[in-house]
Amino acid sequence: MSTHVTIIGAGLGGLTLARVLHVHGMASTVYEAEASAGARTQGGMLDIHDYNGQLAVKAADLMDEFRGIVLEGRQAMRFFHRDGSLLFDKADDGTGGRPEVQRGELRQILLDSLPEGTVRWGHKVSGTRTLADGRHEVTFAHGTSVTADLLVGADGAWSRVRPLLSGAVPEYAGEAFVETYLFDVETRHPAVAAMVGGGMFGAVDPDGDGRWIGAHREKGETVHAYVTLARPLDWFAGIDFTDLAASTTRIAAEFADWAPEFGTLITRSDTAPLLRPHYTLPIGHRWDRVPGVTLVGDAAHVSVPNGEGANLAMLDAAELGEALAAHPGDIEAALAAYERALFPRSADAAAEAHHKPTSAELIEFFTQDAQAR
Repeated sequence: MSTHVTIIGAGLGGLTLARVLHVHGMASTVYEAEASAGARTQGGMLDIHDYNGQLAVKAADLMDEFRGIVLEGRQAMRFFHRDGSLLFDKADDGTGGRPEVQRGELRQILLDSLPEGTVRWGHKVSGTRTLADGRHEVTFAHGTSVTADLLVGADGAWSRVRPLLSGAVPEYAGEAFVETYLFDVETRHPAVAAMVGGGMFGAVDPDGDGRWIGAHREKGETVHAYVTLARPLDWFAGIDFTDLAASTTRIAAEFADWAPEFGTLITRSDTAPLLRPHYTLPIGHRWDRVPGVTLVGDAAHVSVPNGEGANLAMLDAAELGEALAAHPGDIEAALAAYERALFPRSADAAAEAHHKPTSAELIEFFTQDAQAR
């Protein structure tokens, strides 16, 4: 009898693992704290890369479904100097290797691909422990528990499974996103629509002091904007982000020396700004092999955002699923093989994420990427 896999977390990593296991005829159960699939909005746009995220989609045998949710034209990219001068502008010619999708739609095709009952909603983990027989017990906030022969933590930065393997705790990285949304931009915010264009927009600071303004054209006429500020957490704590006018004015003031049109992505927000502090585990985070348990995605290697997080979580999950399929009856061989690839890959990705490129490096990177693809 094949091992039943217990997965904590129904994000992209956990669901990809469940799907790849299903493709290989292996059973799993995914436990998720949220009450339902629609309990909250599932983030914004994701560019799914041909060198990691799409490999996971292929392993999940969902490429046709994936192509059906790709937003055409969204690989266009446009970068400005903070003084308003255009640095780089490339249309989406259909040859790029990073198609854009909505996170929620990608999650839904994974959910739809799983047997009914695979995901158990409303199961918030309150604790985990190793039993005398080497298996692991997961206790839920409502008082029930399960015992896992193989336990996988796909439960993000604040994983409740990680303590079984590692004492590492994410630390604030010294910067945060402040996110805003502008709706019906073609009619209500035409200047913003023209400035952002059809895909990715960025305004960069050549002095490299941690400031950045970015935006994506999401589905329909929605622009999702985000600014990066390198400030202490207590600085952000002094802002009431529920007060639309006061908070957008305060954040926009940090860009007073930038071209004024960029500030409209903040001040004309149709929603109260959302603060997203960035947390990171140590670069090169790893653990000694513990029988019957491992991690994928942010639970294993959360780092500052650089466009790779979702892609890496899905690739981790796909490789773990395939390792388990390749080592029937030998969980430890599968986990050891998976972690041998996981650790150096995530260390390299974290090191790259922590490097703060200059505006010239950014433009060079995207120019070379566009030419290569």
